Amino acid sequence: MSKHVTLTRTRLALVPLVLAMLGMVAAACQGAPPTIAPPAVSPPSVAPSTTSSPAVVSKDSADDPVNQVLAISIDGLNPQAIQTLGPSGAPAFHRLMREGAWTLNARTARESTRTLPNHTGMLTGRRVDEKHRGHGVDFNTDNGTTVHQAAGHYVASVFDVVHDGGGTTAMFASKAKFRFFSRTWNTYGAPDRTGADNGRAKIDRVTIDEDNTRLVNKLNAELRTQPRQFTFLHISLPDDAGHHNGFMGPEYLAAVRQTDTLLGSILSTIDGRPALKRQLLVVLTADHGGNGASHAAAAALQNMRVPFMVWGPGVAAGRNLHGLNSAFRSPGSTSPTYTGRQPIRNGDVANLTTDVLDLPRVPGSEHNVPRTLYVFR
Repeated sequence: MSKHVTLTRTRLALVPLVLAMLGMVAAACQGAPPTIAPPAVSPPSVAPSTTSSPAVVSKDSADDPVNQVLAISIDGLNPQAIQTLGPSGAPAFHRLMREGAWTLNARTARESTRTLPNHTGMLTGRRVDEKHRGHGVDFNTDNGTTVHQAAGHYVASVFDVVHDGGGTTAMFASKAKFRFFSRTWNTYGAPDRTGADNGRAKIDRVTIDEDNTRLVNKLNAELRTQPRQFTFLHISLPDDAGHHNGFMGPEYLAAVRQTDTLLGSILSTIDGRPALKRQLLVVLTADHGGNGASHAAAAALQNMRVPFMVWGPGVAAGRNLHGLNSAFRSPGSTSPTYTGRQPIRNGDVANLTTDVLDLPRVPGSEHNVPRTLYVFR
């Protein structure tokens, strides 16, 4: 988050000017011509303090411990399942809610409740509709193209910003269609024009494994040995079960329980590494919900309603994110447009990540561009 100029820094910046003035006075008293130092650049003005105590550190500095982000997308997770299973059936999800900031009433992209469009939104911070600066990915299969082709121009992602800023990145995904993202930002990544040239490939490690348990084991192994500045994890178990047996049915709830077990293993890995726990922020959401046989109807509440949870150092424990953020509005049961105050959306992942890592916004992004989504105490 942006760093504020403190009163102390302003006073320190005035020291050379004061010393120069004293030198002028002394020289004048001795009859010598005064030596005038070049004027220093004035620091930004600071409002007068109303107290003599040291300046209070802004709440924006609450993200200072955060140096790494793990973003988790649970494919097809209807937040109602978390409530149905309760703390005993989904202890890891409920731990995130108890120890972190959360909402079970976030929104997908307004135009789509399908996998590729919403994951593209999470990574780019854009809506779908390319005619309104969206990413243009309105299809749901890897058709051999790129996000850039869908939009008609290069589309930057959170991978670009972290990588070009000198950080390391990784993507762990459980569906083969996620090769679409590897092609987009590795094969056809843009030149790095920020600082040192770190190359065009924006995702340092890409692991695609349709066995979710094996995939999470690989993630846990990396968290133990070389955690990245930004890691994106995709788990597909609820979506797989929903398409085979129906969303919110017994098989689906069993898949959410299994997902909770995998999530619990990730939290245990973090717990077991004190240095990692001190600096890693976990952001969890979903690409869509689902009810019955499908999740295709974008205007259906059960499809567009998704969870959004944030857990890590300094996060406001147990707080509802809509209640914590007056700049956002709870959508109730509606599907808000992109004008006016926004609900928290899964597309906020991109700029929440750049914000807490003190990096620039994702170029061309729309969601949380003011970076007012606040998750800390």
